[in-house]
Amino acid sequence: MLEVKLHDIGEGMTEGDILHYFVKHGERVERDQPLIEVQTDKMTAELPSPGAGVVKEILIEPGTTVSVGTTLLVIETDEGGAVPIKESTPKTRPASARVLATPFTRKLARENRIDIEQLKGTGPAGRVTDEDVLGLAAKQEQPEPVKEAPAAEEKPAAVPVTKGQKKTIPFKGRRKQIAKRMVHSLKTIPHVTHFEEVDMTELMTFRNELKEAGRSISAAAFFIKAAAMALKDFPVFNAKLDEEREVIVLESEYNIGLAVDSPDGLIVPVLHQVETKSILEIHKEMKELNEKARENRLSRSELTGGTFTISNVGPLGSIGATPVINHPETGLMAFHATKEKPVVRNGEIVIGLMMNVSMSFDHRVADGAAAVAFTNRFKELIEHPKLLIVELV
Repeated sequence: MLEVKLHDIGEGMTEGDILHYFVKHGERVERDQPLIEVQTDKMTAELPSPGAGVVKEILIEPGTTVSVGTTLLVIETDEGGAVPIKESTPKTRPASARVLATPFTRKLARENRIDIEQLKGTGPAGRVTDEDVLGLAAKQEQPEPVKEAPAAEEKPAAVPVTKGQKKTIPFKGRRKQIAKRMVHSLKTIPHVTHFEEVDMTELMTFRNELKEAGRSISAAAFFIKAAAMALKDFPVFNAKLDEEREVIVLESEYNIGLAVDSPDGLIVPVLHQVETKSILEIHKEMKELNEKARENRLSRSELTGGTFTISNVGPLGSIGATPVINHPETGLMAFHATKEKPVVRNGEIVIGLMMNVSMSFDHRVADGAAAVAFTNRFKELIEHPKLLIVELV
């Protein structure tokens, strides 16, 4: 017998939610065939079969949250007898024998009661897309032809009306995992948030000039590059506190996490080695990560290894926040809406494009003065984008 267990498929995960089984009791499975879809706080992944045989027993019901090490199902192997338990490698892409589709698209199909294996994909290499699923779902929801009215008058059935009935939202899956991480961060890290106002006028003018020259680059790409440069000057914010060893570990790379609002909740893909990339490269990679995050296609490497996190909530219209640090990192910077405001320049009141910044940091690792100096360095680079470019040369 071969026991298939939930093992660590993320960076230090301790539990996961069982979303779906791709196999049934008594069904034959082959090595590497997807068995189970699980969701952690960072990703949705498929656990492939570590061996060939017949599904003897499914032990955990879908929708259950289980700890790492829990046996999920048992396979009676072809060899018979006991075989070593081997961890299977999670896959975020389906096996070649099945139709190509992301876990999110598969979830969409299940929610709409569509057999995705019967769909012909219109995406690259025949991949089934969200649009393929939703298109078929829309067809299935077409109203049936109107039946001829009965000769005799029929009275409508009485529908019970319940007043004051409360609705509920399941507190599970990624929502529950996010909640646990937030609570853990707030319980273990003494948070302090520093606020600053940044004049975006020159940066927005520079961006418009680039756009007219055919190079459209988002403001967030400049934020990421400026943050990495400021972190290089203040490495204590690109660090993690190792309480067991009683040391503050200064990271050698600048891997910036991007807080993204996905359909399943907050997720933080990581843009690695920002210090080696141009602003244009950062812009392109950031767009790809955002798209993957919203479609639940991020790989394990794209979700791990972050050293500092940013949250660009400006497009949503926010003016300030006290962001929760992405444990075990030391700092998180949030960017808010850019608005026209009266500012004083050279003794005169003019209209400037102003943005608020919120910088939360671990007060065990850094002090307020360092946080102010770090934020001022970031502010300097954004307010004078040509200086940002010059220092990159």
